[in-house]
Amino acid sequence: MTFSRKSFLTTSLMGVSSLIFGKENKEFNVQSSIIKPKKLPKNATIGLIAPASPIYGANIFNSMIDSLNTLGYNIVLGNHVNDRNGYLAGKDEDRVSDLHDMFMNDMIDGIICVRGGYGSNRILDLINFDIIKENPKPFIGFSDITSLHLAIYEKTGLITFHGPVGKSDWNPFTLDSWNSILHHAKSPTYYIPEGDENQFTICSGSSKGKLLGGNLTVLTSLLGSHYLPPFDGAILFLEDIGEDVYRVDRMLSQLALNGILSKLHGFVFGKCTDCVMSTYSLSLNEVLDHYIKPLHIPAFYGAMISHEEQNLTIPVGIQASINADNRTISILEPSVQ
Repeated sequence: MTFSRKSFLTTSLMGVSSLIFGKENKEFNVQSSIIKPKKLPKNATIGLIAPASPIYGANIFNSMIDSLNTLGYNIVLGNHVNDRNGYLAGKDEDRVSDLHDMFMNDMIDGIICVRGGYGSNRILDLINFDIIKENPKPFIGFSDITSLHLAIYEKTGLITFHGPVGKSDWNPFTLDSWNSILHHAKSPTYYIPEGDENQFTICSGSSKGKLLGGNLTVLTSLLGSHYLPPFDGAILFLEDIGEDVYRVDRMLSQLALNGILSKLHGFVFGKCTDCVMSTYSLSLNEVLDHYIKPLHIPAFYGAMISHEEQNLTIPVGIQASINADNRTISILEPSVQ
């Protein structure tokens, strides 16, 4: 499929109007029930935005567009998706303007973040969550996008999707999960592929609860803010990359001291990619045992939720069950309408 210039023009013209952020009436707009977006249609029109860091290199950006076109999507670029401001994809107000515009544009079926990086927390206070609540549609990304998933769920109740970013590897495993959730409105059970030895059960058993989580580092950065939803009865899913094990220990300690871990019904750590042990370090297994085993809740490590090539699409806020012995995640209801 080809780039939609008409849609891009429509999006461009909306940029100024969406800068009316309405901060005064959205700050305490806490959700009371969930909202399911419409499923992605065949040949969907997808809006690409960069709410955090930019993609460095035109060749990488163009390759991303080619990959998404190959999947059959019409691609609409946010006005500021190629902006640069140090490690940020442009100014805060411009990045949030693109977010607003894509939700307000009726021609856009779904929104994908081009990448994570850093910067999503900076725009939370600028977001008009009423715009999102009144124009629900699939919103997808991972890593730094965790901030937006949790804040949107807390403020609007909209189910968003912890899944591939634009520049992800759209391999058959990743695409199968994506299609099952977003195109076919199925309620799949996710297994760890055979041969993946990087998995283990922390505590046996099965449980049910709403799926909440994302990147561990980003999630802990929201502690103390009014953008973090309550975790009572939730299944917490986590992933991270490039963190020394002692830092994972520190962040799990933060979650414990804030009372989050004690409220959970289940726990899944996907992959902690390149999370290394320094000299005299505890192992990651030991750290997880220390914080999670005393909770006596079903828990396991190794789900395909990570910064690696094969990735699941996880609906944030939807009801699910886990079986820690089989190391499976079962979505219990369609996440889209």
